[in-house]
Amino acid sequence: MRKRMWIQHAIRKEGALSRQLDIPVEEDIPTTLLKKIVNTPIGRTIRNPTKKGKKRIKVTRLLKKRAVLALTLKRLAKRRRKRK
Repeated sequence: MRKRMWIQHAIRKEGALSRQLDIPVEEDIPTTLLKKIVNTPIGRTIRNPTKKGKKRIKVTRLLKKRAVLALTLKRLAKRRRKRK
């Protein structure tokens, strides 16, 4: 039972990553931006490779955690679509 509900427990503040990146909640966050955040060390500032959101983003521990979760959820959604 506990393993099934991990996503509900992981998403505490819905839309927080979008607000942090200045991207509207209705729009998808580009995968290239998420991958760049994940691959950058904490404390560094990156330039946004896409046209959406802020141009420069400082990578914090919390931002990195949120980006990793977003990538994981995108992969899960993609897998689910493939199965059906």
